Amino acid sequence: MDVLCVALRKNLLSVAVRLLWPNRNYARLAEVGRLEAPKVSGKYETGQLILHRVFGYRGVVLFPLACEDLPQHREGDEEPHPGVGKEVRGRTHTFYQVLIDQRDCPYIRAQTEAVTFLGNQDSSRSLYAIPGLDYVAHEDIIPYVSAEKTPLNHELFDKFLTRNTKGDPPFVAQETLRAWQNKNHPWLELSDVHKETTENIRVTVIPFYMGCRESHANSVYWWRYCIRLENLGSLSVQLRERHWRIFSLSGTLETVRGRGVVGQEPALTRVLPAFQYSSHVSLQAPSGHMWGTFRMEREDGYTFDCRIPPFSLESKPEGGSATPPDTI
Repeated sequence: MDVLCVALRKNLLSVAVRLLWPNRNYARLAEVGRLEAPKVSGKYETGQLILHRVFGYRGVVLFPLACEDLPQHREGDEEPHPGVGKEVRGRTHTFYQVLIDQRDCPYIRAQTEAVTFLGNQDSSRSLYAIPGLDYVAHEDIIPYVSAEKTPLNHELFDKFLTRNTKGDPPFVAQETLRAWQNKNHPWLELSDVHKETTENIRVTVIPFYMGCRESHANSVYWWRYCIRLENLGSLSVQLRERHWRIFSLSGTLETVRGRGVVGQEPALTRVLPAFQYSSHVSLQAPSGHMWGTFRMEREDGYTFDCRIPPFSLESKPEGGSATPPDTI
């Protein structure tokens, strides 16, 4: 792992961070904390320090979110047609909104630039960005206790959290975090997680409603969707092309093809088996659907289409009428 590694010392798991020095051919390890046993049941609380099991970065939990894992498409099923039939609900899972330690961002295979949304602060519907914010599944969290005086490097850490004198969790929410959550929760919370596995490549999609921009001529609704690709097999695979179909409630069906994703053709290997990115889509209707495929090339030359699970694009009430989740 490029950033974080685990050392076994006297039956204690110690978290160590690899400090990469510019223009040097060596690195040194420094202990930054001690791992705790992951929770089999229950939730992690606001202020819990975590390691991401897949991407290896350090972070802190802002608040948990309950979402439903929708059943994936089965072999032999017909191509999904938006707006036809009922959506069958799946198991409820817990995800966590976390701040990422900015020192780790350059080394992880996930976009950590910003979570974006059309904030409701004013009538202009300006685009707001929150850097280093991620959504992490419960099973991907490894809790730890930090040995550092400043355990997390993020511009919002001191604004949102303060040290807990009782010690567990080590930090608690400040009023600024509660106010921020109450104000922006429609754009930041998730409700559905969509998963599909093809040829040992698992695709996970989480859509987020960003808001609506209105003009005299029309209304444009925006969504952000986060996609994670994981190689569950032993052979390396590289993403070569994407093929999207976007259906709008207005009746339009758009097809998008292109090389790679976000300007990259990521390889999923045994050493680096996962890649995560975010993108955006807009519709001139309050709802729609997206689905598609990724063209993958395996190291033995075999190519195949990896299905992207169909997911809904649903708008939400604006103006703060919805009730935020009771999570802090």
